[in-house]
Amino acid sequence: MPGARMLPRRPRGLARVRPTVRGSAVLGAGIVLIAVGSALGLRDVVGLGAAGALAVLSSWVWMAVRRIDRGRGALQVGRKVEPDPAVRGNQVTTRLVVAPVHPTATALGRLARLQISEQAAGELCEQDALRAQVVTHPDRIAVRYRLRPQHRGRWALGPVLTSRVDVFGLVRAAQPLGAPSTVTVWPRTTDLSVRGARAFGEFARSAHGARTSSSDDSVLRDYVAGDDPRRVHWATAARRGQLMVRTDESAGMPPVTVLLDRSTLPPPGTARSTSAAEDEEWAVEAAASVGLSLLAAGHPVRLVASTGAPAVEAIPYSPGRRSEGTAQLLDQTVDLQGHSSRRDAEAGLIATADALRSTRRPAELTVAILAPLGPLARQAVAAMAGDGNHWAFVVGPHDSPDLEESLGALRATGWHAVHVDPQLTSIDQAWDRLMEEHR
Repeated sequence: MPGARMLPRRPRGLARVRPTVRGSAVLGAGIVLIAVGSALGLRDVVGLGAAGALAVLSSWVWMAVRRIDRGRGALQVGRKVEPDPAVRGNQVTTRLVVAPVHPTATALGRLARLQISEQAAGELCEQDALRAQVVTHPDRIAVRYRLRPQHRGRWALGPVLTSRVDVFGLVRAAQPLGAPSTVTVWPRTTDLSVRGARAFGEFARSAHGARTSSSDDSVLRDYVAGDDPRRVHWATAARRGQLMVRTDESAGMPPVTVLLDRSTLPPPGTARSTSAAEDEEWAVEAAASVGLSLLAAGHPVRLVASTGAPAVEAIPYSPGRRSEGTAQLLDQTVDLQGHSSRRDAEAGLIATADALRSTRRPAELTVAILAPLGPLARQAVAAMAGDGNHWAFVVGPHDSPDLEESLGALRATGWHAVHVDPQLTSIDQAWDRLMEEHR
């Protein structure tokens, strides 16, 4: 009876063949008969024993060299993951179908003797909590199971590990089938209160002590020959007596750069545990939450992670209020890791801060998620401010070195900065504190 179970992911290799209980018995009996027949000079007994041993050996060779994904009896695998990309901590449903490439008698017979085991990266599942539902049909095996990814990243799912016996039940062969799939896992995000589509821009304008022209003034403009008639705003046209067309909703909205200090992330190669995932992912999830919330409010948003060779001008702004902007922003977070050393981390943050300062757009807003800063990094990051359009989370325990110095240096130059302990403060609580700090 075909079955399915979840196994830790293993390297794909050649088919492994082992005798079944019946095969071991036949092989053992054959060896005994050959020995007894030879001792007593009974050729018929020797021939009978040799026939049994030869049957097992022939089946062994046949099962070892024959591929189940080739020839007239070839089988194939179809796998579908929903939703894809997945979100860390959320449930994912996977549907797996093993079926013949062509429904020949050989393929259907092979399928009837097949058992399957799905392989999954440990980051995708809790090993003891997985349950698979298997439905066997004459022409296919359908498997349905759920995963709950515990870590952001790109993780392998598959290939399917098959187990089958020969026609006589003498040997069992284990062989991978199909190609592995890659499951992309986005960070978990929190909806943050921006108090209306224009509110964050109002914070920026209020820092100057006077209002600039509102972004509402840029949503409609006079009709120009060649404009798409579908963009005409008829209600306003009737009220004003002239044709008006809608412009890009993010026109007039100040762009936002979310700066993520990769010092807040564990170094590459660090062993990940489910219990530590919450603290390790706080900074990335905060950056993604801030970016998506401001994106939904209409701001063009980009995410910039600290690096030793920044090319910030090449990092695109996700367009405000467009569905593709959400995916674009979250995709940038999937592969983020910490720096390999503290020295590299500080150098990367300094270089990125200098690049952002030199390429800053007019009225651009900056929201930074930072680790406590050393002396050189404090100087570089603090120098980015000056117009009141900078906000920062400084992430770390209360006893972190350089914490108070970092907060003091940032606030002294015009940053609105708050300390966050990931173990004690949620992302929405930290955001509310940051907004209150501005007031």
